[in-house]
Amino acid sequence: MKRRAFSSAFFLGLILLVTGCAVMSKELRREAEKDLPFEDVFKDPDLHKGKVVIWGGMIVDSKNTRDGTLLEVLQKPLDMVGEPRDVDQSGGRFLALYDGFLDVAIYTKGREVTVGGLVQGKRVMPLGEIRYTYPVIMVKEIHLWPELSKDRVPPYPYWGYPYWGYPWWHDPFWRPWY
Repeated sequence: MKRRAFSSAFFLGLILLVTGCAVMSKELRREAEKDLPFEDVFKDPDLHKGKVVIWGGMIVDSKNTRDGTLLEVLQKPLDMVGEPRDVDQSGGRFLALYDGFLDVAIYTKGREVTVGGLVQGKRVMPLGEIRYTYPVIMVKEIHLWPELSKDRVPPYPYWGYPYWGYPWWHDPFWRPWY
């Protein structure tokens, strides 16, 4: 049983490692500029117009417009499967324009998202009392990460049966009525 669990976990990890940013299609990953950091595009979005990027982060605001759904995203670095990492680090904010309807009750503040698309340039909009320059990308693919419920997380890690062997209380010697 332990061997099966270990081999299953090993092969799952290997698949995730090989596929890389698995939430986006192979075609989009092939097109994406891998050597183009977010900070470079943030400094001068017009210089990088037309380049394909894969970014992710936490949704700060979302609204439906005549052009489609506009997501304001706080950029976060992505892990090896393309999920935004849970770190207090960001290169800034960007706008993701989806050509179509996304329900803003689902794509709401605090949700994590990974988007892939074309850099369209920049848009200057108010952010509090300042004017903020956002890089804008036209979304080709989008992945909304599931919300993790804090209620379902145990207060301590479980290091039971699979890790330390068969539990003694299931042994008929200790509990003959079992």
